[in-house]
Amino acid sequence: MSISSLVSDCRGTFRSCWILAICVAVSSSAYGAEASPQESGAESEHGAVVAKFLGQYCIQCHDASTADGEREFESFSLPIKSEQQLITANEIIDQLTLRNMPPIDEDQPTDEQRLVVINALRGSVQDARSQFESSGGRTVMRRLSNREYVNTLATLFDRRVDTLGLTADFPKEETSQQMDNIGKSLVTSGFLLDQYFAAANRLVETRLGKPAMKPKSWHFTDNFRQYEELSGAHRAVFKYQYLCLYEQPNTDTRQGGYGHIEDFLEGVPVSGLYDIEVNAQAMHRDTHYDPKIFRIDFSEPFQLAVVPGDATKGHIHYPQAIEPILASAVVPDDQPEWLSFRVWLEAGQTPRFIFPNGPYESRASVIETNKRYKDEFKDPKVGVSRTSLLREGALPHIKIGEIKVHGPIEEPGGGKEELAVFGEEGFQEDHAIEQLNAFAKRAYRRPLNERDQLRIETLYNKRLADQATPRQAALDTLKMMLCSPSFLYLSEITPEDQNELQSYDLASRLSYALWAAPPDDELFAVAESGRLTETKELKKQVLRLLNDPRSDEFVNGFLDSWLNLRNIGDLPPPRKSAWEYYAQNLPESMKQEARLFFRSLLDENGSVVGFLDADYTFVNKNLAKLYQLPEQETLRLADGFQRVSLAGNKQRGGLMGMAGVLTVSANGVETSPVTRGVWVLGNLMGMPPPPPPDEVPAIEPDVSGATSIRERLSIHSTDQTCYVCHRNIDPHGHALESFDPIGRWRSKYPAPKGKKPAPKVDPTGKFPSGETYQDFESFKQVLVKSRLDLFTRTLIEKLLTYSTGRHMERTDQFEIEDILERVKADDYGLQTIVTEVLTSKTFRSR
Repeated sequence: MSISSLVSDCRGTFRSCWILAICVAVSSSAYGAEASPQESGAESEHGAVVAKFLGQYCIQCHDASTADGEREFESFSLPIKSEQQLITANEIIDQLTLRNMPPIDEDQPTDEQRLVVINALRGSVQDARSQFESSGGRTVMRRLSNREYVNTLATLFDRRVDTLGLTADFPKEETSQQMDNIGKSLVTSGFLLDQYFAAANRLVETRLGKPAMKPKSWHFTDNFRQYEELSGAHRAVFKYQYLCLYEQPNTDTRQGGYGHIEDFLEGVPVSGLYDIEVNAQAMHRDTHYDPKIFRIDFSEPFQLAVVPGDATKGHIHYPQAIEPILASAVVPDDQPEWLSFRVWLEAGQTPRFIFPNGPYESRASVIETNKRYKDEFKDPKVGVSRTSLLREGALPHIKIGEIKVHGPIEEPGGGKEELAVFGEEGFQEDHAIEQLNAFAKRAYRRPLNERDQLRIETLYNKRLADQATPRQAALDTLKMMLCSPSFLYLSEITPEDQNELQSYDLASRLSYALWAAPPDDELFAVAESGRLTETKELKKQVLRLLNDPRSDEFVNGFLDSWLNLRNIGDLPPPRKSAWEYYAQNLPESMKQEARLFFRSLLDENGSVVGFLDADYTFVNKNLAKLYQLPEQETLRLADGFQRVSLAGNKQRGGLMGMAGVLTVSANGVETSPVTRGVWVLGNLMGMPPPPPPDEVPAIEPDVSGATSIRERLSIHSTDQTCYVCHRNIDPHGHALESFDPIGRWRSKYPAPKGKKPAPKVDPTGKFPSGETYQDFESFKQVLVKSRLDLFTRTLIEKLLTYSTGRHMERTDQFEIEDILERVKADDYGLQTIVTEVLTSKTFRSR
C-alpha cells in the first residue's frame, strides 16, 4: 500500500481522534473554587506576628511600589486564602530558612524571631492544605516524545530502529524547563502527523514488507577511491588499491575520517543482518614523529568502527544524520588481519569505516610534518606532500586492502520483527485479525474495546477488497495502528470522575517513567489482575523495573532533563583551545560520568549528599586526563569507565565537579558566575531567579579598568536594581570559576591580548545568609550543611515532574514535604526517593 493511500484511508479517522484527544485533555493548572475557612484565634495571632515581622524587616524593600526582585509582601496576610498567597508564604519561608533575607547589611532579626515567623507561616500553610489539596494539578494527556516514540517502536519490533532515522525530519522537540516529556509542550501539528504516516510506512515496509532474498556475497579488492585532497595521493601511491583512514570523524576539515566502498554506493538490497570482513592493518603506530602533531595516544591500539552511509542522503565522504556505530574492533599492528563484524543495515545503506581514536586533523598533521621533517625525504626542496608521506614517511593511519560483505543472513522464524508482531507461527491468514488485535493490545498498552477491534477488522477487510494480499492488508493495518492516537498518546482510560489512575494507566505511566517504553508482559499481567494499584505491589514493580537494564533509559532521560545534559555541544568551545573536546569525544564521556554516578547512588541507595559532594566518581582514560587524576597513567581505553577515589582531591567531587555540568553551564567560549550561578539555583536549589528587567543593561564583555569577570560584575552591580538579584546569584557561581568552559581546573583566566598578565581566579564568596567560602571545596561544604533539604526537595520535585509529565503546582508541595520527611528518615537515599516518588499520590493521580 502506498503512503498516499495509507494517508487517504487513515487521515480522517486519525485527525478526528486527535482533535477529540486534545479537547478532552485536562489543564494541569486547573483549580477548584476557593474555600473560606474560619479564622481561628491561633491564626489571628500568627497573622499579627507575621505582619509585624514583615513590616519591620521586609516592607521597606518589598512594598507595592518597590517590589525588589519582583516580590511584593505589602498585600500578604494570614490566613492563606489564595494560591498566590501560598506561593508568597513558601518563598518567605525559603528565604528566612536560608538566611537570605533580610540582606546581610540590613538590621537582622534574632534566631528566635526567625523561628517564630517560620513556624507561624508553616502552620498557616498546613492549615491551607485541605483548601487546595483536593483540586491539585492534572497531567495533560500527552503524546510520546520523540525519544519515547523511537524506544517504543524498538520494543514492539524487538530491533533497534535508530538506523532508520525515523524522527530525523520531525519538528524539533520543544522542552519545558529542560523536560522533553511535558504534555502541554508536546504539540502535534499537521506536519508532524504527515511525518508519523511516513515513518510508519517506512518502518513496516522496510522491516516486514521486504522481499525474500537469499544471501549474496560481494568482494572488493580495488577502486578504493577517496575524494578531494586525498584522491591524487591515493592514485599516485596506491593506485586506489587501499582504503585508508587518517583521522577521527569529528574534525573540521573532513579529510580522511570516513572510508567508503566506491563500487558499493547503491548499498545493500534489503534491510537485514550482514557479515562484513575487513582486511586491515594499523600503520605506523610506532611513528617517530612527535605525537603532539597528531594529538592521540600512541600507546593505545588503533580502533576501526562501522557506521552506515547513504549516498542519496549527502556526501558519502562526510558525516551524515544517520550514522550510529554498528560495531568496532582493534586493528593489528604487525600485519594485515581479517576483522569480522555482523551488523544491521537498512536497504540502500552501505557500510563505511571510521577511525574513532585517530589523529585529530589529517590536513593539519600533514602540514606540521611538512615543516618539521622535510629533511628526511628525498627532495626537501619540494616539501613533504601527502604523497611523499605515504610513499616514504611514517604517517599513522589504518590501511584496508580487502572488504567482503555477505547477507542478508537468514534468521530463525523470519527475524525478530516477524516474531514480535506475528508470533512464532508467523503471519497466519486464517488468524490475521487475532494476530492484529494481539499486537494492538501491546501497542495501545491496554485491552482493546469494541471500537478498536471494529476499526482494525474494517481496515483489514477494506484492503482485501482493494485486491491487497492478506499479508499486505495486515501490514497496512499495522501502519494504521502506529498512527493511532491510542499509540501516539498516553491516553488514559481511567474514567474522568476518578482522580486515581486505574491499573493499565498506572502501568503505562510507570513503564514510561523508568523505561521510556511500554509495559512488559509481567507488568501488563499485574495490571490486568488489578493488583498494581496496591502500594505493596506497585513498590515491588518499581524496584523490579529499576533493577532491569532498561532503566538506563530513566537515568539518561532524567539527567538530560534535570541537568540539561542533552544540550552539551550546543555551544561548543573553539577547536584551537579545546581540541581534546572533539578529538576524544568528551561530550559523550561527560554524560556517561554523570549517568554512572547517578546509577551507583540509585543501586546502592546512596545518600543524595553525594550529588553535592562525593569522594569518588567514574572516569575513563580521557576524563582522567582532563581531571589530571593519577589514573590517567594506568587506565586504558579498553578499560572503559572505572570508579575512582577522590579522597583528598579538592578539585572534584559531586555534580558541580563534573565536566558535563561545568560545560553545559558555560557558553563554550568563556565562563561567568552569573551563568553558572543561575544554573545552580535553578537546577540544584529549585530557586531560579527572575529574568532581569528590560531596562537593566547586559554585562559588557569589558568595562574600562576591569581585568576579571568579578570586577565587571562588581561594576555592573553598583546599580541597585542589579544588586538585588546578583547578591543571590553570584555567590552560587564564583566558586565554579575555578573551572574553564569544559571543566578543566585553572587558577588563572586566559591571558588578555597584549602584555597584561593573566588575571587570577578568585573563587571566594559570601552568601546573602552570611556564610562564606574560600574555594570550591568549602563552597560545597556550605551547601551540604545548610542547603541539603532544599536540594533534596528540588530533586523530588524534578523527579515528580519527569515521571508525571507535568510541572508541579504549589498544591503539590504538601506531598513533596511528606516525601522529604520520609526520605530524611532513611538517610536521604536516592533509591528511597525514587521509590517514594513513584508510589506517591501525585504519581498515581491523573
